[in-house]
Amino acid sequence: QVQLVESGGGLVQAGGSLRLSCAASGRILTVNHMAWYRQVVGKQRELVARITTDGTTTYGDSVRGRFTIERDIPKFTVFLQMNNLKPDDTAVYLCNADIGAVGGYWGGMEYWGEGVLVTVSS
Repeated sequence: QVQLVESGGGLVQAGGSLRLSCAASGRILTVNHMAWYRQVVGKQRELVARITTDGTTTYGDSVRGRFTIERDIPKFTVFLQMNNLKPDDTAVYLCNADIGAVGGYWGGMEYWGEGVLVTVSS
């Protein structure tokens, strides 16, 4: 079974920085993409950043220029560097990955972490 384990959330002042990490483990064959989403109560889950197998990145409009997604391919790990944080960035951040694993469906399956809370105070 594949698991996604997130870390790095916490409380930070506006203008500060945090670095989130998400590590995938299990009998992994391929990682097709890894991404970060965020969720606020009363709002739909939104894409923060995504990185594909070939390194192509996608960012949500509200974080572009402030956040950077990176990966460590051999360790099946993705990072989200968050700079110049704003109170509107407060949310639960969720790691997402499309992974092909032993015993899984051909072509991969979508997995989610439990989420980490990021709180930005003013």
